[in-house]
Amino acid sequence: MKKTYTTIILAACLLASLVSCSDFLERNPTNTIAAPSYFKTEKDLQMYCNGFIQSYLPGFTSVAISSDAYTDLVATKTGSDFYHPFIWNPQKQSGWDYGNFSFIRGTNFMLENMTRAKEFISEAKYNHYEGIARFWRGYAHFSKMQAFGNVPWIDHVPQKEDSTLLYGSRDDREYLFHKILEDINFAAEHVSGENDVLTKGRTYVNKWVVLAYKSRICLYEAAYRKYHTTNPSTNIAWNNQYESSEELYRQCIDANEKLMQSGLFTLHNTGKPQSDYSDLFKSMVIPTDEVIWSREANGGEVNVLHDLTWYYRSTSMGQQYSPTKELVNMYLTLDGTPITNDKVSVNEEFDNRDWRLAQSIVGPGYQYQDLAGAILPFKTNFSMSWTGYQFHKWCIEKEENYSRALSNNSVPILRFGEVLLNHAEAKAELGEMTEDIWNKTIGALRERAGVRNIYPGSSDYVVDPFLTEYYNGDGYPVLNNILLEIRRERAVELVMENGLRQDDLYRWKLGQKIATRFQNLGWRGIYLTATEVSRGFTINGFPYTVGSGAGSPTNYKIANSGANNTWSLTDKTSGYLIYHYGLQWDDKMYLSPIPASALVENPKLGQNYGW
Repeated sequence: MKKTYTTIILAACLLASLVSCSDFLERNPTNTIAAPSYFKTEKDLQMYCNGFIQSYLPGFTSVAISSDAYTDLVATKTGSDFYHPFIWNPQKQSGWDYGNFSFIRGTNFMLENMTRAKEFISEAKYNHYEGIARFWRGYAHFSKMQAFGNVPWIDHVPQKEDSTLLYGSRDDREYLFHKILEDINFAAEHVSGENDVLTKGRTYVNKWVVLAYKSRICLYEAAYRKYHTTNPSTNIAWNNQYESSEELYRQCIDANEKLMQSGLFTLHNTGKPQSDYSDLFKSMVIPTDEVIWSREANGGEVNVLHDLTWYYRSTSMGQQYSPTKELVNMYLTLDGTPITNDKVSVNEEFDNRDWRLAQSIVGPGYQYQDLAGAILPFKTNFSMSWTGYQFHKWCIEKEENYSRALSNNSVPILRFGEVLLNHAEAKAELGEMTEDIWNKTIGALRERAGVRNIYPGSSDYVVDPFLTEYYNGDGYPVLNNILLEIRRERAVELVMENGLRQDDLYRWKLGQKIATRFQNLGWRGIYLTATEVSRGFTINGFPYTVGSGAGSPTNYKIANSGANNTWSLTDKTSGYLIYHYGLQWDDKMYLSPIPASALVENPKLGQNYGW
């Protein structure tokens, strides 16, 4: 059995894509790769679908770090080259070689060959597996669309005579998403949602995974069409030949309502606001009341471990991802109102705040287990924090995890909390938000975190000047308080999950925030009084300093020069800590350029606008 499974997966991997045309045309015909006797039984189809999971299920780091490491709310040691001034160009871009499209070819290979099974399995079973393949085909095309915009829609295994596909132009984004949605809707209708596909690890694709994914991508594209007036691949206005922005919001709502009405999912809420949120990200056994799709880890016989804690706790691995003051300011107080002053000690910032703050960022009382097994106060390390704040949302705080891949926590890919956020936003964008919908979505999320639920239309609502300026300034469209609060909620609920912050900035046309950050100075961190600067200060009971001396795990070297990789204080001898790193934004960067190598192979692909 294992040998057969391996053969099939290898065959799928060998089915290379269309893009490097000379390589493709030299490959053997597909009917010499797979045995004609395959794809006749349900077991054959199931095994091939399991190969999709092996090939394309998001990895641990892509879920829990991903592109969110390079956004407005997270400081990093160095900025992404993509945002660095005058570095990125089509010669540096990748992602368009034959291997980058081989997964799409693998889905089409199954769809073309699985017809052999029609006479051997029921229609319902057949449609289930066709739906699985079409889900993955849509999934892979959407990933390409996010990166490159206009992309060829590939719905068959290319043959030598497919000159139009091999050497043709790219398909328009609106047509492409229409075809993606056709696949996802077919999957949502036909993929099973019965108990046999609701595994304890939530790894397999089922009806509910498809609907949650549909919710995510429809919200993405609906907002993209609303806030971008043109197709960024061409700089030409949307033609609305297929689904409009409003229709996509309604498709999102339809998926949300099916999930909400299924009765299968709810927020993970045991009445412990100090830990319920954190349980979603630090548990080996995934909380299946909320998690719809996950990447499962296991420290037992299966021994599936990962290095997320290592990434967040290493001075040399990764980018030392650090929360910013802007992120901390997003969290409400427990009485449901915004903070009125952020010029306070880092130790005081956690007082009376949304419990998700203390469950995401290191604060007073946070602990870890040392190598001897002792439980000790956690010591913030300025050598791996650029702002004075450190994340712990995904961390298993055992010292042995800090330099080895020993973490055993499963990670959610899709969860019901995101579905509620998507529903609230889609309803609000259509002007259909009500207090009842609010209470079932944003209100429920806040109550889970111990925060008093206040509807923005009520007399108890307090406008947040910080939030208003953050999203309504700099010439951006003016949003009402409901939409502002939904954006707040997405930031605090989904921080460092699945690249969703970058997705949000891109679809809302707020990419500029990645470059501008705090007053165009850099990433903003903790606030320090003149006394704290001159005499030192404590974080979680440990002493720290800032000054002109060498940097260390307990000292920031303040240069006040504004040069890259240096720190300053906004008032020179006191104020907010600023970590400087110059970044650049241009609206062409909502898409990556088509790689120069691909254009050499096929000039008809055309370059994305501005590149």
